[in-house]
Parts: sequence; structure tokens; C-alpha cells
Amino acid sequence: MEHEKENLQDKQLPQEKSNFFSTRFIRFLGGKNLLFLLIIVLLIGCVILVYDKIAFIFQPLRVLFEVVVLPGVLGVILYYLLRPFLRLFMKWRIPKIWGILIIYLGVIGLITLLVLLVYPFLRDQFTNLMQEFPIYFMSFVEDIVSWMNSSRISEYFELINLNYDDVVMKLTGDLVNTVKDLVTGFASGVASGITGFVSALTGFVLSLVIVPFILFYLLYEGEKMPKFILRLSPPGIRGFVGEVLHDMDKQFSSYIQGQILVSICIGMMVTIGFLIIGLKYALLLGFLAMITSVVPYLGPVIAITPAFIIAIVSEPFMVVKLIIVWTIVQLIEGKFISPQIMGKSLSVHPITIIFILLTAGSLFGVPGVILGIPVYALMKVLVTHFYTLFKIRYNRFQTDPDNLYKDINR
Repeated sequence: MEHEKENLQDKQLPQEKSNFFSTRFIRFLGGKNLLFLLIIVLLIGCVILVYDKIAFIFQPLRVLFEVVVLPGVLGVILYYLLRPFLRLFMKWRIPKIWGILIIYLGVIGLITLLVLLVYPFLRDQFTNLMQEFPIYFMSFVEDIVSWMNSSRISEYFELINLNYDDVVMKLTGDLVNTVKDLVTGFASGVASGITGFVSALTGFVLSLVIVPFILFYLLYEGEKMPKFILRLSPPGIRGFVGEVLHDMDKQFSSYIQGQILVSICIGMMVTIGFLIIGLKYALLLGFLAMITSVVPYLGPVIAITPAFIIAIVSEPFMVVKLIIVWTIVQLIEGKFISPQIMGKSLSVHPITIIFILLTAGSLFGVPGVILGIPVYALMKVLVTHFYTLFKIRYNRFQTDPDNLYKDINR
């Protein structure tokens, strides 16, 4: 009886006309939606081609972006670092303008203190390290060669007639010659490039001078920006736009404030640890660890390299001490400091972070490495919210969700 009912229902249903979009393979790929997608991709390609042909029209905008990007980025970073202090002052019923003035005086005092007390010592250590580092590096290479001569690896090199002493000396000589050529080329090109250098230096100095003004207006009127964007938005989506802006602000502020605090903690722990084990240039190496820790995962590798070379040349047992200190620092940072300060606000997988750093560094250099992760976090917020809207729209027009699975199983 059930089979007879199904046959009667099939006879009563109108038969769809067979066409290209009704085939199983095309329906599996999306049917007519596939055609619309291909048309959209083609239109996007045409738009990119047209804009590439008329790129000269956007040259003024490119120059404006290059001029504004450095002070703008620095101003935004300082804004997110100093905004908690301004909110604290306002909570104490201090007027906003006076709170900003107090913040400026505190920042100026901190910079003056660092310049007068810390900078001379760091400068002397950096100068001594630059003078002695080639000696450390050559001693490091000689130790490796001596170890290879006394190990069984030398037997395998003899079988293939490879004299790694000559290879190392040749590589070292090539490196020295390359440095000499670079210095000579730089010296010969200084006269011709002095105008460009002065122009670039002037632009950099002007950018730094503009930062305090940008920071002042961000601190004074930064809270008004989300409200202004909401007023520009249609009334029907103001709730959605407000939620997106709130999440973006939370992501960016959490990353900037958290990463700076984590870097300061790492620098202090590394400096204290190196002072305890008696490693030379402990303060400079701790400062280097603090600066490079702004870049997750790749920063610690950069910071540990000069410390490892100095340790292995100074004393073989110093390497063991260095490894112990670095392991303790990384454990404390990974298990206690980062979870407490940053928490899981970004929720970005470590492999994703590494790919972001490599890609952003290749495309935009050092600024890309520093800003790649927070920009990715902002894009992730936008994509997540728009995907939520897409799902709501899809569910609204999908009257019978079971039809989707019936079509796939046919």
C-alpha cells in the first residue's frame, strides 16, 4: 500500500523539465547558484583589471595613505594603551581634558626617565656587543668545526671529498666581502641619495610630531566615533552594527594591551634570569626579548639566538643555564601570564598565527608582522558576523531544510 501511495504522489507531482542544471553533478555543485557564482567571479576579475589599468588615478590616495598610516597606527596603538587610564580618571570624576593632560605629563616623565637612566646603559652595552659579536660568531663557528673534526661526521665528509674547513672559511670570506661591498655601495650612493634620505627622515620626524595631536583627539573624541557610525547606519541594522563595532574594539584593545603587558613581563623575567646566571649583556638581551616578544612565536626565536651564541662561547655550561632560564620564562608566560592577561580573546590557532606572520611579513615587512594578527582578528569579527547574517537569511528562504538532503541523496 505504501508503494502504491508513493507512486500516486509521484504521478500527481509535475515533472520537471530536464536541462543542464538538473543533472546530478551540476545540482551537486549548486545548480543555478554555480552560474551566478561564476558570473560574480568574472565581474570581480573585470573590476580588478579595470582598476589595474587606471591605477595612476589613485596615486594621490596612495601617497596620502603612506603619509597617514604611520602616525595613524602609532596613534591608535597609544590610544588603546592609554584609554584605560583616562577611563579611570573619569571614574574618579576628573574632567576629561585634565585627565588627558595628566596622561601626557606622565608619558613625558616616563620617557625622560628612560632616556636619562636606561638609555645610556643600553647604548654602551649595544656598542660593546656590536664590537664583540663578530668575535663571538667566529668563535662559535670554530667550535662547530672543532666538534665536527673530532666526531664521526668527518669520516662521511672524507668519503665525498668535502673539506668543510675550506667551506666554512669560504663562506666567512664571502660574508665579509659581501659586507664590504654593501658598505662601499652605500658610501658611494650616499651623495646621490642624500635628497631622498633627508626627505624620508623629514617625513618620519613629521609623522612622530603629528602622533601627539592624533592621540589627543582620539582620547578626547574617540568614544564618539561608534555613535557617529551608528547614526550613519540604517535604523534596521544599528543593533547589528553596534555589536560588530563593540566586538572589534574589544578584540583590538585586548590584543594591544595584553601583548604589551606580556612583552614587558617577558623582558623583566629574561633580564632577571640572565643576571642570576651571570650572562653578559643581560639588560640588553632582556630588552631585545621584550621588543621581539611583540611578535608571537617568531619573536622568542629571534631573541634567543644572540644569547645562545654568547653563552656557548663564554662557557659550555652557560648554555645549560640559558636553556633552563628560557624554559622557565616560557612556561611562566604560557601557563600563567598570557592566560591571565590576554585570556582567549583572539581564539586564533598557533598554526594560523604563524602563517599570518609569514604572509604579512612578506607583503608589508615589519609593520605587517606587528599588525598582521590584530588586523586578522578584526577581519575575523567581520566575517563571523556577516556569516551569521547569511545563515539567518538562508534559513529564512529555506522553507524545507530536508529538501537539501533529499537533493544530495538522489
